[in-house]
Amino acid sequence: MSSLRETYTKKIIPALVNEFKYKSPMQVPRLEKVVLNLSISEATQNAKVLDVAAQELAAISGQRPVIRRAKKSISNFKLRQGMPIGASVTLRKARMYDFLERFIRVALPRVRDFKGLNGNSFDGRGNYSCGIKEQIVFPEVNYEKVDKIRGLSITICTTAKNDQESKALLTALGIPFKTK
Repeated sequence: MSSLRETYTKKIIPALVNEFKYKSPMQVPRLEKVVLNLSISEATQNAKVLDVAAQELAAISGQRPVIRRAKKSISNFKLRQGMPIGASVTLRKARMYDFLERFIRVALPRVRDFKGLNGNSFDGRGNYSCGIKEQIVFPEVNYEKVDKIRGLSITICTTAKNDQESKALLTALGIPFKTK
C-alpha cells in the first residue's frame, strides 16, 4: 500500500492539472497543515482533566499539544482570562500525511453510523473543518484509560483558492464526503 504523499505526487497532481486546466503542476493545491483542537469546559473547575485530554491528543497526533488559555473573562461561564480551556496541535509535512492516512483509513471507518463527512464545511478559502464526537475511534487511545468521551475538531488547511478546488483535492486524497 502506497502512502498518501506518494499518491499525491504520482496520481493526484496530474489528475487535478487535467481537471482544472492548470498551466503548471505548481498551481495544483497542496496541503499546508492539519490542526487538531480539543476544547474542555470542565477544565475551569479541574485542571487535571486537561492533562489527561492533552495526553490523549498527543497519542492521536504523535506530537505534544499546546495548552490554550482563555482570552477574555466571561462571568456566566465562571471563566477568567488566562485559565486553561483546551489543547491544540498543528501538524505539518510527514506527520500531517501520517495523521491523515490514519484518519481516513482507520478512524473514519470506526465511527458509528458513518455515511461520509459533510461536504459543506468549507470556509470559502479552501480550508475544511470537521468534528469527531468520540476520541476513541483512534486506535492510539486506550479505551480502558478513557475517563470521559470527548470530541475533537479537525481543520485541514490547503493552498486552494476556492472550495471547489479544495474539495477535489480532498476527494482525490480519499476523504469520503456524503453523497446527496
